[in-house]
Amino acid sequence: MPADGPAEVDLHVGRRIRQRRKAIGATQESLAGALGLTFQQIQKYERGANRVSASKLYQIAAALGVQISYFFEGLADTTAPSAANDTGFDRVINDFLMSAEGLEVAALFSRIEKPALRRQMVQLMRAMVEDL
Repeated sequence: MPADGPAEVDLHVGRRIRQRRKAIGATQESLAGALGLTFQQIQKYERGANRVSASKLYQIAAALGVQISYFFEGLADTTAPSAANDTGFDRVINDFLMSAEGLEVAALFSRIEKPALRRQMVQLMRAMVEDL
């Protein structure tokens, strides 16, 4: 782990744990109970403050109903040439979905079936941001 904080992979895995937990409506307490941990330990995993061991990640994947590879999806390969050209868009999307409000907005927005109404919602959000 770097001296100045958690490694990017630990932060990414933690964000993916939180994202999946919230997506299925589980609380930190319920996930902790399923794993025999405290909710504080789940908080530390989600923040990247504590690394998740391979065996614990296997248990978390089972508890959340995903493959282990789920936790690494979207992780930038820092050795790839394209990593230097990253616009940060994936990070913006991930940060949005990591917030309780963002996850709810995304879930509700996807339920709007009329394209015109979706466009109106986007226009409303643009207008709100421009007024800030």
